[in-house]
Amino acid sequence: MSVAPPNDPANTAARAAPDERRTADERAAADERTAPRVCLASASPRRRALLDQIGVAHRVLPAHIDESQHCGESARDYVERMARSKALAVLPQAAALPVLAADTVVVLEGAAHGKPRDRAHGLAMLAALSGHTHEVLTAVAIARVGHPVRSRLSVSRVHMRVISESERAAYWDSGEPHDKAGAYAIQGLGAVFIEWLQGSYSGVMGLPLYETAKLLAHCGVPCWMSLELAPRRQGT
Repeated sequence: MSVAPPNDPANTAARAAPDERRTADERAAADERTAPRVCLASASPRRRALLDQIGVAHRVLPAHIDESQHCGESARDYVERMARSKALAVLPQAAALPVLAADTVVVLEGAAHGKPRDRAHGLAMLAALSGHTHEVLTAVAIARVGHPVRSRLSVSRVHMRVISESERAAYWDSGEPHDKAGAYAIQGLGAVFIEWLQGSYSGVMGLPLYETAKLLAHCGVPCWMSLELAPRRQGT
């Protein structure tokens, strides 16, 4: 029986083939982990960051619907209706992906506060919240073709310290409150106004991760999957 010399091209090809197959398999596995598993019906960078935090690869298709509150509609009914309506509005364009949607309102003494219309409205919101405890309601919903829409509600209580008029003006001028429910962001500059929180920090940000993970699991969408590609730091 003849044996090929060590530097024979046949030997080189034989050794390379398993490596090439392994590399192809690794690429395929990486593509699988990073392929979108859900469609997010929101342009909010906070919600995108929260999904990234739990390793859920997603695509973004913002919902464009009428967000007016119905006369006599409670804040809880309103926020759940909004989340469900957003998910259903995007579903036809989602290319068979489950659609995840959320909506957040700040509630003070029964009145719902969404995003401020302008500077005067935003400053008035901050003045009303100053020195008081309010609720943050965030509903999250998921829609799939051929299945009923499912939703969950996160309720948190937040107490703000007294905020001076000059602080309110400076905070508004920072630009941060302009597109936030209640005219503040707990994850940003507005954190210095928060004396205490009972409930879900991620829910106050706009996407309660406990409730979101429950809904995703029901649809067979795993968390943490894309995190396998992230580099691990020593000691973490």
